[in-house]
Amino acid sequence: MTGVPLVEARQVTRILPGIVPTTLVRDVSLAVGEREFVAITGPSGSGKSSLLYLLGLLDLPTSGEVLIRGRATASMSEVERGQIRLSTLGFVFQFHFLLPEFSVIDNVMLPMRALGALSPAAMRERASSLLSALGLGEHMSKRPDQLSGGQRQRVAVARALANDPPLILADEPTGSLDSKSSEQVFEILRDVVEGRGKTVIAVTHDLELAARMHRRIQLIDGAITSDAQRQPIVT
Repeated sequence: MTGVPLVEARQVTRILPGIVPTTLVRDVSLAVGEREFVAITGPSGSGKSSLLYLLGLLDLPTSGEVLIRGRATASMSEVERGQIRLSTLGFVFQFHFLLPEFSVIDNVMLPMRALGALSPAAMRERASSLLSALGLGEHMSKRPDQLSGGQRQRVAVARALANDPPLILADEPTGSLDSKSSEQVFEILRDVVEGRGKTVIAVTHDLELAARMHRRIQLIDGAITSDAQRQPIVT
C-alpha cells in the first residue's frame, strides 16, 4: 500500500464499562488502502464486529485513534463523523435493516437524501441504475418483504453504494443466507472492488469465502493475531 491509508486504526482499544469492564478490542493497529478486499475473521466474541463499528465511526474507541484518509476522527463532533459516514462509508449488515414501509428504490435513495448532494431526479436515476446493475431492475417498486433474503441483501448493497463511497464495511453480509445467495452476494462484493474500484472490509465466519479475499485479518480476544495477504491487491 502506498500513500495515505483509506482507513487506519492506531492502537485502538474499546472497553465496555460495567461492574466488570469488558475489553472488546485490544490495542489494534492496522491500515487499509484503496481497492482492498479484506476479511476480518475470528471466533465468536473475538471483537470482529466491534472493530468494524470502530472503523465505521459507529462507535468510539476508549483509547487510540481511527483515521479516515489521514483525518483523525475521535475529536470530531458527531455531526462531522456523521458527514464522513454519509460521504465516505457504506454499510452492509447481516440483517439488511431495510425499512419495510418503503419501496426498494426508496430504501436505496435514503442515504442520498440524507447527504443532499443530488436532485430528486438524479437520486432516483442513480438508485435505479444500481438496482438494475444488481439484477433487481424488476423489483424497484416492491416492498422488502416481497423479496427473498438474497434479494434483500442485494438491495442493502445498492444502498451502501448509493453515495458512491470509497469504503464499504460489511458485517456478516452472507451470515443469514443460503449457500447460493451467499455466493451471489460475495461475487457482488468482489465486483464492488474489482469492477467499481472500492475497498470492502467484511466480517465473516465463512473461512472459505475469507480465503478468496485479498487479505485476512484474524482476531482473538480483541487483538489481531495475524494479518495475511492472500493474493495481490487489484490494480
